[in-house]
Amino acid sequence: MRRLLLAVALSASVTAGAAHAQDDRVADAIGRDDVAALGAALAGGADANQRLAYGETPLARAVEVQDADLVRMLLAHGAKASVADASGLTPLGLACERGDPAIVLALVDAGADVHRASAEGASPLALCARFSTPATVRALLDRGAPVESLDPRGQTPLMWAASAGQAEAVALLLKAGAKVEREAKGGFTPLFFAIAGGNPAVFDAIVAAGADLSRRGPENTSALQMALYQKNWAVAQKLIERGGDLAEIDRNGNRPLHVAAAAGADALVAAMLAHGADANGLTGPSRITWVTEANFGVPPPPVPPTPPLLRAAQSGQAAVMRRLVAGGADKTFVAADGTNVLLAAASSQSPEAVALAIELVGNVDVQDASGKTALHRVLDGGYHPQQGAMLKLLADHRARTDIADKSGRTAQQAAAGAISEVKAAYGQAFPKADPGARLPAVR
Repeated sequence: MRRLLLAVALSASVTAGAAHAQDDRVADAIGRDDVAALGAALAGGADANQRLAYGETPLARAVEVQDADLVRMLLAHGAKASVADASGLTPLGLACERGDPAIVLALVDAGADVHRASAEGASPLALCARFSTPATVRALLDRGAPVESLDPRGQTPLMWAASAGQAEAVALLLKAGAKVEREAKGGFTPLFFAIAGGNPAVFDAIVAAGADLSRRGPENTSALQMALYQKNWAVAQKLIERGGDLAEIDRNGNRPLHVAAAAGADALVAAMLAHGADANGLTGPSRITWVTEANFGVPPPPVPPTPPLLRAAQSGQAAVMRRLVAGGADKTFVAADGTNVLLAAASSQSPEAVALAIELVGNVDVQDASGKTALHRVLDGGYHPQQGAMLKLLADHRARTDIADKSGRTAQQAAAGAISEVKAAYGQAFPKADPGARLPAVR
């Protein structure tokens, strides 16, 4: 009896070892992307539906390798196209996410379930609409994939496609009846996803399908504001041409012209001015609440009402500055904190903006409410490659180094206390000054 039990145990051990060897051969062949070796293993009796080391099937691993021939080989040997791995991911869902159309189509032709969502709740159609090709979207729709399937965030395949700028997929989904006014849980419709996706052709398709351009997203965000947040200048221009509100203040306190001016979007600035934007419109209060650890729940510090010209200057956008002045911007404007166009430009990293600002205001020694001059601001801005050129411009226009701010600190003192690179740049621009001199006591 003991001998029989030993024989059974030895037989089971040999059988398990053989099965393990087959598992290794299948996994190894897929890992090496070796179609011939995989075929040999399967022809030798390896199970095309066995579970591999991490609970995945050979088919899922072949999809991950992105080799359609491996996938076809497994399907030809009976691999089940709809079996999920240990985490709930199906081969079709993975194939749509990875994008290879040949693999997606092979799985669909093999009868993969086009309705089964991923473990995260995304349907195959949504995944293919975002990551794969129009051919896969068409195939899924032809097999009955639901065009209005919702993921846990309430987003449809149309939203997935629009957010990725997939114009052909969007066209197919719209033709299949996708709704352009469905609202996701976050409050956005396909229109906003199209704007975020960055492809003007997708925006055009959504609008042509009847999207309401007056719809609002979270925090009362308009379509134009969304386009500006996303730096989607082409769509922003289209919205301006369709009557977008150029006076409305966004959650950051900016009007559209402020955003375009600060970004240096010269053509968009021109379009806004042509459609009636106020070149002297002022910013308003921000509705942002900080959520950083140090400032949790605290609103940002107030910013004095500022016109687009100062925003352009602060960002170093000389071409836009010139356009705004030509469009009626007040070059003499002074903000409540004493900042004028030159002081704003001195806070940028643009010699061109500083040069234009000097041309506009003349006085290089003007002081803000804290007594700082343009020279103070350039020095306090930290070292950057353009700092020397900015200092040289101020030196060429006889900027004074001995004017003290309200703390009693002169530009000469600021240079003396700066890092070596700033001292060197200052010394080249103002060779008669000694930035290494001992600092006098601050009053």
